[in-house]
Amino acid sequence: MNNLYTVEEQELVRRCLRRDDRAQMRLYRKYVQAMYNTVVRMVPNKMDAEDIIQEVFVKVFQKMSEFRGESTLGAWIKRITVNTALNFIRQRKEIKFMENEEWDRSNLLKEDVKVDPEFSMKQVHHAIKKLPDGCRVVLNLYLLEGYQHQEIASILKITESTSKTQYRRGKQLLANQLRNG
Repeated sequence: MNNLYTVEEQELVRRCLRRDDRAQMRLYRKYVQAMYNTVVRMVPNKMDAEDIIQEVFVKVFQKMSEFRGESTLGAWIKRITVNTALNFIRQRKEIKFMENEEWDRSNLLKEDVKVDPEFSMKQVHHAIKKLPDGCRVVLNLYLLEGYQHQEIASILKITESTSKTQYRRGKQLLANQLRNG
């Protein structure tokens, strides 16, 4: 295994592989809140997000033997989390993308939208949850999860142009929501 994760995490993985209940609970507690925050930004329904998180950790413990240490443990769990949330969205066909014509193109030509640092993470998180489906998912994947538009397009089966448009639109709507309360 690579040394991208700590000795403590290596021991935690070894114990989880031996199906040590205390180690599994420790791993769950260490990562559940961060993973829940990731899911709820993409799937704003709290009950659905909670179901997805349970599915994520079932997968984590089932696939623990596949973890090779090529990334941090948290990054590996986050990849499972994002993929599980995206699968949920795809299965429910909940994601809707507005066509370019439905959005005022002049908004897309403006300078990059800046979000004032005076807003708390809670305010930003709440505003993100109110975004239309397509904007919310693309904004999360690009801005918060670090995916590139080409990857997003492939994952969501949309064009790269649609991904970029949804991202810009999402940023504009987010800024408007934060400014207008």
